[in-house]
Amino acid sequence: MTEHNASTLMSVAVLGGTGKEGSGLAMRWALNGYRVIIGSRSEEKAVTRAAELNEVLGGDYLIGMANADAAREAAIVVLSVPYSAHKATLDGVKDYLSGKVLVDLTVPLNPPHVDTVFIPEGKSAALEAQAYLGDEVRVVAAFQNVSAAKLKDPQAIVACDVLVCGDDAEAKADVIRLVEAAGMRGIDAGALANAVAVEALTPVLIYINKTYKVKGAGIHITGIE
Repeated sequence: MTEHNASTLMSVAVLGGTGKEGSGLAMRWALNGYRVIIGSRSEEKAVTRAAELNEVLGGDYLIGMANADAAREAAIVVLSVPYSAHKATLDGVKDYLSGKVLVDLTVPLNPPHVDTVFIPEGKSAALEAQAYLGDEVRVVAAFQNVSAAKLKDPQAIVACDVLVCGDDAEAKADVIRLVEAAGMRGIDAGALANAVAVEALTPVLIYINKTYKVKGAGIHITGIE
């Protein structure tokens, strides 16, 4: 993984960090010097999960907090929750996001048809987050196409790219550094409106996984050195 100067790195809160994808990313960032906070609706659950992950990592890397406290403490807030919990989670932390970067990993899925593209009323989860939170929050969409199965081993190489969409160049650069710290290549994929296409790729990948009996199909952008 990419090495960074810890003194220059921002604190990161992973809301939904008790889940598989959030936990995998949190461990990778912590190993690369970020101060990482595991967030959950339940503070007790967050503290317990942070302790479990610290045991895996063999050190005191992560701390756990309730979502609101985690969002308050962090410079970058990562939202890693199911679409069904998207609005409620944002509602609980909205007051602590002004001036910050929100990295939205959410993919709108429509169970049980999770292998079929579902476009929500607001066109994408990231666009809905931006509309709800307002211009004081810089929303960036990323990591939607990375399988949690690829992230569970914090030392494993993840051979796929991460498309990063957002309307603020500096915020996208911060998120691309997070992608690199997690052991992947970040690709600037344009405006936040392009998150519609990026989020819609996930049900396609789920279908590919099922059809070809594989785990963790991902994407790779060719032609870029």
